[in-house]
Amino acid sequence: MKHAKNNIEESTCKIADEICLPDSTLPCVVIIGGGFAGLALVEKLKNKELQVILFDKNNFHQFQPLLYQVATSALQPDSIVFPFRKQINGYKNVLFRLAEVEEIQSSSNTIITNKGKVHYDYLILATGTTTNFFGMDNVESHSLGMKDIRDSLNIRHLMLQNLEQAAITCDEKERDALTNFVIVGGGPAGVEMAGALAEFRKYILPKDYPEYPSSIMNIYLIEAIDELLSTMSDKASSMTLKYLKDLDVQVLVNESVSDYDGTQVTTKSGKTILAKNLIWTAGVKGQFPKGIDEKHVVRGNRIKTDANLKVEGYENIFAIGDIAAIITEQTPKGHPQVAQAAIQQGKYLGDTLLKLMKDEPIKPFEYKDKGSLATVGKRKAVADLGKFKFAGYFAWLLWSIVHLMSISGFRNRLMVGFNWTVSYFSYEKSNRVIIRNFKPKASVKNTKK
Repeated sequence: MKHAKNNIEESTCKIADEICLPDSTLPCVVIIGGGFAGLALVEKLKNKELQVILFDKNNFHQFQPLLYQVATSALQPDSIVFPFRKQINGYKNVLFRLAEVEEIQSSSNTIITNKGKVHYDYLILATGTTTNFFGMDNVESHSLGMKDIRDSLNIRHLMLQNLEQAAITCDEKERDALTNFVIVGGGPAGVEMAGALAEFRKYILPKDYPEYPSSIMNIYLIEAIDELLSTMSDKASSMTLKYLKDLDVQVLVNESVSDYDGTQVTTKSGKTILAKNLIWTAGVKGQFPKGIDEKHVVRGNRIKTDANLKVEGYENIFAIGDIAAIITEQTPKGHPQVAQAAIQQGKYLGDTLLKLMKDEPIKPFEYKDKGSLATVGKRKAVADLGKFKFAGYFAWLLWSIVHLMSISGFRNRLMVGFNWTVSYFSYEKSNRVIIRNFKPKASVKNTKK
């Protein structure tokens, strides 16, 4: 496959509208999205003979696997985010621009952002996913997803606000709704959130809220199929269910939510649950700027690519991470939307682009599954590492080490490690502060009316 030749000999990344970029005669690689995939690609291309421009609507990378710990007051938000400009400090050929990309104009090799235009020679989409509510508008309006740091803070504030209100109200039905928590989705995010809430109920609630018994706080985990952690082994699934039941989490499998009005959850089987706290982790869908032909978009709103991660129908546009779907007989749904797949794709594409620019042969992408980990609480975790499948303390210890070493920045690792050490011996969560009044989207709409 030949690389696209778009006047590379000329200055390709010129000033366009409000986007100011230095002139360069080097090939211009534009990366949209600074998640795991985007940053892995940046690392591969740093200080090479090309110009790299990273676009993101945030000025920081966020470590999504620990969002639930921010949501449950276990970690400070700034301990799992890392500024892009600090990340690329010393990368001579990498630029960061804070802007939201709105449209791709492939005919002119241009992207349109909310700050102006930029021309590219190679475009890489690493835009990730957003929460998928499957068209249920009521659920979307009244519940909270958990895809970024703002979602985590929203969950934290709503939870603490509701617990405080429960201590004030004399209406028992209202108090039940305020102290009941429903998590939808039995994947790693849902399981870990349920476990963290259960530990909060057991160790924090009795100290902070002696006004009512901790047993008043009910936690429900709802999963549409017949098992939790469906992408992991049967042993991992069964042990996770046992751990959650030991923590008094009410697990409902083969059940799904059909409606939610902000106070009452209704399931497809007709069950109703009073709850003013609903956290949605049941699904994601791809998000990317307009301009990609819909015929190249597959299930889950992912972009179909070839084995080299090149978007079908385009010569110089690539997709990596959760947004990319390499559809083959072996991977009919694409590769799993997990961090390790995103990182591997970012590294692979970095090597591939460098070879393409030299007209060297390239090999197809091969995903190497390094295993899966999930935790349900302190000393409770499950691990699938090839043939080795185990659970308990050593799985939890491995989960802790892997996640700690994966966080960007020494200071962040130190902060997280310190918080985990304190929590291990005391179960203390020191971030139980309400710094702003939070209202779900539906409440804001009603206020405006």
